[in-house]
Amino acid sequence: MAEYKGIKGFKVQYLSADPSNPIVGQTWYNSTSKDLKYTEFQAAAWASGGNVSGARKEGSAAGTQTAAFFAAGEIAPGLTNQTEEYNGTSWTAGGNLSVAKGFAAAAGTLTAGLYFGGNGPGGVQSVTEEYNGTAWTTSNPLNQAKLGLGGAGIQTAALAIAGYTTAITGATEEYDGNSWTNSNSLNTARYQLSGCGTQTAGLAFGGETPPSSSATEEYDGNSWTNSNPMNTARRLLFGFGTQTAALAAGGSIPPVTGATELYDGNSWTTSPASLATARNFGGSAGTQSLGLAISGQPPPTFTAATEEWTGAGPVTKTITVS
Repeated sequence: MAEYKGIKGFKVQYLSADPSNPIVGQTWYNSTSKDLKYTEFQAAAWASGGNVSGARKEGSAAGTQTAAFFAAGEIAPGLTNQTEEYNGTSWTAGGNLSVAKGFAAAAGTLTAGLYFGGNGPGGVQSVTEEYNGTAWTTSNPLNQAKLGLGGAGIQTAALAIAGYTTAITGATEEYDGNSWTNSNSLNTARYQLSGCGTQTAGLAFGGETPPSSSATEEYDGNSWTNSNPMNTARRLLFGFGTQTAALAAGGSIPPVTGATELYDGNSWTTSPASLATARNFGGSAGTQSLGLAISGQPPPTFTAATEEWTGAGPVTKTITVS
């Protein structure tokens, strides 16, 4: 009987656990799970995820693809304070915010989240709330009420970036887990933008100046520096990741688009993979490898759809025999 070694010139690796960093084309037998596995290259793609409970726009999100929260927004005919939590498959109800509003910013994780600013009862908001995975607690407000702002960082070290007060602003504020402190402004004042990264390595991109902007700026914990612009100027976009590995998708040019771009810390590259539903005004969370685009508005309607992003790269598959 012919053996694999005789055909290929080497034996299949016999491992007790999957390799931590397999290369494309690598094949092995996992003696613990008793599976034959291999690694292949997978192209970047958007795929359908679980729908939120109701179609809405202007909600904000933070976390990862398998542990995210999506809070507030507009569910026709009015604003909501509802929070939903995602486990990588489906959404379930979480704790309610103290104030129904939308067009705010979010940061942090599912169990240590932050939600700030926005538009609600009485107009533009400065309210800040912290989430523990179950309930929201009100904290100290922003120094300046604003809507359409960008958010970045974690619950104890966050950024509130630009937005609209009584006019478009580039103002930046830093949060330390208790209160907000004013910092240096963006070089280009705007709102309806996206932010991501950390308090000492932040990123701001897109937005409305007007018109729609392609501007990209990097934050070092003190000041903003202009970087290379996006290929497509847009506002009300989905955005997530880090200062050196970010993603921008959807938004309004106008018209609405599903186009996706990737940032490497220097420049943006257009991906061949676009959102299945072109839209704006939604929430987003995750990394450049695994992310979420949640709800929003493919005009003239709202949507409850969630799309999951998987970046290009090696993926491990199991060989099954039927």
